Amino acid sequence: MQPIQEMYNYHAWANGVIINRLKELPTEVYFQECQSGFSTISKVIAHIYTVDLIWYDILTGKSMKDAFSFANQEREYLEAIGIDEMETNFAELTEKYTSLLCEEDPDRVIVVDNPYAGLLETSVAESVLHVVTHGSYHRGNIATMLRQLGHTSVMQDYGLYLYDKQK
Repeated sequence: MQPIQEMYNYHAWANGVIINRLKELPTEVYFQECQSGFSTISKVIAHIYTVDLIWYDILTGKSMKDAFSFANQEREYLEAIGIDEMETNFAELTEKYTSLLCEEDPDRVIVVDNPYAGLLETSVAESVLHVVTHGSYHRGNIATMLRQLGHTSVMQDYGLYLYDKQK
């Protein structure tokens, strides 16, 4: 298995861990307003998902502009649906990434035309690593938000993933 596939597997695992924690809590916590970079946990989860989707679309040939456009059309809907529906969305996208990464050359160069930052020449592996680190950052936001709302989060670091996959 390529290292980038392993990192993506960690990302999918960590998303599942935080989603499972959110499913344990009262439904209203998912939509409860708090003082943070995002106003609700549902908005953070939707953001993680849309960025994952944007990069999947880019890796499969869409322009960043078109990928952003599609994701932005879906954003409000994604922020409003429950955690169970988001879990399903993540599972379906994970299947797509898994298939793609089994077939894809991680060193393949792609050129991304970011409407805000310009052209970037990068690789599939670097793009997937961005997806992973982006998700980790925002899962940390969720942990902070949960504490603000009077709940605990769960550990979801890479080391725990390594132990968990040995089981």
